[in-house]
Amino acid sequence: MPIATRAFAAVAADKPLEPFSFTRRDPLPDDVVIDIQYCGVCHSDLHMARSETGPAHYPLAPGHEIAGVVAAVGADVTRFKVGDRVGVGCMVDSCRECSSCQAGEEQYCIPGFTGTYGAKDRFAEQSGQPITQGGYSDHITVDQHFVLSIPDALPLDAAAPLLCAGITTWSPLKEWNVGPGSRVAVIGLGGLGHMAVKLAHALGAEVTVLSTSDRKKADAERMGAKHFLINKDKAAMKAAAESFDLIINTVSATHEIADHVQLLARDGTMVMLGLTTEGLPVYALPLLWRRRRVAGSLIGGIRETQEMLDFCAEHGIACDIETIAPDQINEAYERMERSDVRYRFVIDMAKLPQAA
Repeated sequence: MPIATRAFAAVAADKPLEPFSFTRRDPLPDDVVIDIQYCGVCHSDLHMARSETGPAHYPLAPGHEIAGVVAAVGADVTRFKVGDRVGVGCMVDSCRECSSCQAGEEQYCIPGFTGTYGAKDRFAEQSGQPITQGGYSDHITVDQHFVLSIPDALPLDAAAPLLCAGITTWSPLKEWNVGPGSRVAVIGLGGLGHMAVKLAHALGAEVTVLSTSDRKKADAERMGAKHFLINKDKAAMKAAAESFDLIINTVSATHEIADHVQLLARDGTMVMLGLTTEGLPVYALPLLWRRRRVAGSLIGGIRETQEMLDFCAEHGIACDIETIAPDQINEAYERMERSDVRYRFVIDMAKLPQAA
């Protein structure tokens, strides 16, 4: 029998999120049913809820930074048991057969991975839902392959955003071999940026934060940044030319990046993580002159995400969060648009209103 589920969902692009009830599938043999305790609020949730990244299917319960406890398991589940502390990130399925999936890079699944919310649900017949519904809810059913173990050393509320903000920044740091001696700059100290600073510092890098003002300088230094650079200061930007091996660009709005490319040393790379929908001009000569690169990176695979969680537990790293009740989500979205959060909202799903 499908599992009755309470949630907060977007019902239209121009309307606030509101309470929503639906059903999840009963566990199939490889499924894990999770009682969701906390769900982080990602900027992409806002984009999806408002149909800013393409037409959305409503009602839509966002949320892909999920932390909770196993409530039930299918007959063939071997990795988890009832009571385990677990998480779910941005994916709940993939083809498992393409070269990317076989390499443990499910986020680059060639046919395309199944997003935790807003994607066509191949289990629609069992769940009664044509699309996947996310973590702004009290339960979720997920194939064990896409469930992560949250170490006991990590608080569930502060661990939830690691399932997106943590892995999104960890993956490029590992791909570009950041370690002792690396010089890393982070553009933007928000939900992604503050995790990039913490992780790069823990990996041994010398970290610089680039921002439009010094409003968050003390926070950046507390998180491990050694330097803080105002990118509106032309003299300071000129003095910092050719200083960095890697720039992690977390800005989600249209912004200037051509001048920032000049900050890269020879063979340096700027990795784009922000979800921008407009073109950002980059000129060939600065790239050619120092063999620089502009690249992109998308979350991380399941194996890599578990490695990140274990690393965070070992080094005492978690997100800086502000916990909210589900009925505060619309206010949280408004504050996110004003960059008024330090540094991730997390919804306490225990405060979901009871069904009428």
